Amino acid sequence: MALHESGEMYLETIYVLSKERPAVRAIDVGEHMGFSKPSVSRALSLLKESGHVTVDANGHLSLTKTGTAVAEKIFERHTILTRIIMALGVDEETASNDACKMEHVISDRTFEAFKKHLAEKGTE
Repeated sequence: MALHESGEMYLETIYVLSKERPAVRAIDVGEHMGFSKPSVSRALSLLKESGHVTVDANGHLSLTKTGTAVAEKIFERHTILTRIIMALGVDEETASNDACKMEHVISDRTFEAFKKHLAEKGTE
């Protein structure tokens, strides 16, 4: 099942939060993303059904192997694109916001070219 942009955003958020704290709950995801409880509940239900997320008895969210792979890909795209945009002279907040939009639609081929360019310039 192909994920929509919103699903990728949820996975990336769970990934980022899991690096910052020992356990991630739905409420943490909602607060971080600024979404309502019902919206988060629906999205997480879909991500559980698709095999990207699991929830334990304590309500702690975990990414499955598939979920982790998607989250890491999106997070890497966000990080690299933010750095490229900032290198053009754009402030960090704007660069991050723009990267967030771009990370879901950029082709693998173009993204790999960006990574190669950064590596060649010695800024990676």
